[in-house]
Amino acid sequence: MSVYLLVLCVALLQQEGRASPDPPGCNSSEAVRVAEEVLEQINQDRTNGYILSLNRLYDLSHTPEKDKDGSLYKLTIDVMETKCHIISRKPWKQCEIRDIGDVPVYGECEVSAFVDTHVKLQSYSCVLREVPATAVVDVCPDCPTADNLNEPVVKETANLSLQRFNEESRLANYFTLENITRASSQWVVGPSYFVEFTIVETACSKKTDASELSSCPPMDCQFAHRGSCLGSHMELEEQFVFRPSAGNKGSSFQKRNSVDVKCEIYEPQAAVVEEQAHAKADSGHTEHQHHNHTHLHPHEHMHLVTPSSDLTVSRPRGSLGTVVEQPASPRSAPAASSCPGPRRHNLGIDRPKL
Repeated sequence: MSVYLLVLCVALLQQEGRASPDPPGCNSSEAVRVAEEVLEQINQDRTNGYILSLNRLYDLSHTPEKDKDGSLYKLTIDVMETKCHIISRKPWKQCEIRDIGDVPVYGECEVSAFVDTHVKLQSYSCVLREVPATAVVDVCPDCPTADNLNEPVVKETANLSLQRFNEESRLANYFTLENITRASSQWVVGPSYFVEFTIVETACSKKTDASELSSCPPMDCQFAHRGSCLGSHMELEEQFVFRPSAGNKGSSFQKRNSVDVKCEIYEPQAAVVEEQAHAKADSGHTEHQHHNHTHLHPHEHMHLVTPSSDLTVSRPRGSLGTVVEQPASPRSAPAASSCPGPRRHNLGIDRPKL
C-alpha cells in the first residue's frame, strides 16, 4: 500500500507541475509580443521627442491575477531612438533607427502592463542617452558628432532652412520655428551643420509682406499644421565676386553658403477626424477646406503626411510615464530565465553595449 501511495503522490506532483508552467522568458514569443505592443503605447502616450524602437527585452516578471483573469507584466526593455518625431504618430516598426552616422541614442524603459486579451500599459519610465562621440569615432571617424542646440550656428542653420522652406512651399500660410530638436556637424568640403527642428503653421498667409514675417503668430488652434524638418547648412570656400558696374573696387571675396531642407508636414488630427465625419455624413465640404489634403501641393522639399490614428483614450497624453536623458549607470543582471533576449541592433559598436 505504501508503494502505491508513493507512486500516486509522484503522479500528482508531476501533474501539478504540468499545470503550473514556468513563466515566459525573454525569448518567449508571447513576452516579445507584449513588449512590442507596450512600446507602441508608450510612443502614443508621449508628447515630445522621437519615436522609440525595440532593441531587446532585457528582463521581465509575470504575475497571474486570477481575480482579474489576466497577468501583470513588469518589463525592462532596451530601446533605440528612430528618425521619426513623435508628432508624426507613426508606428515604431515603420521608423528607421538612427544609425552610427546620425548620432544614435539608446536607453531602457521600465514598464508595467496588464495583459488579458489585450495589452494595457499601466506605467513606464524611460532613460535615454546619446552614444558617446568617442565610441562613434572609433568606428566611423568621419561621422557627424552632436552639437549644442544653443550654439549660434545651430540657430542660424535652422533659420536659413526654414527661410528656404517658406520660400519654396506651396502651402497657403507661412510656418514658424517651434523647437530645435537635434544638431550635429562634420567637415565635408567645408564646415557642414545639420539641424532637426519642428515647425508650426502661422496665421500669416503667403501674401503677407516679408517685413512683417517676424511678427507672425503661430496659428493657435487645433487645425494648425505642424511639421518636422531636417536642414543643412554648408559653408563653402570663398568665391571671387566681380561687379563690372562698380569697377574693380567693387569686387570682393564672398563666402558661399549651401542650404537644403526637407520637411514632413502633418495634417492636424482634428482636421482629419472632421473630414472623416463629414465624409461619413456625405457632406460635400468642410468648414476648414484649406486644411484638406487635396488642397495642399507638396514640392520637392516637403512631404505631406496624414498622421496615424491615435488610440481612443480618455486620459491626456504623457500621463502614464516619463522619458528623461541621463548618463549610463550600472544595471542589475536579469532575474528571469532566458534573459536578456537577443539585440536587434548594435550599429557595430561594442562600447557602450546598446
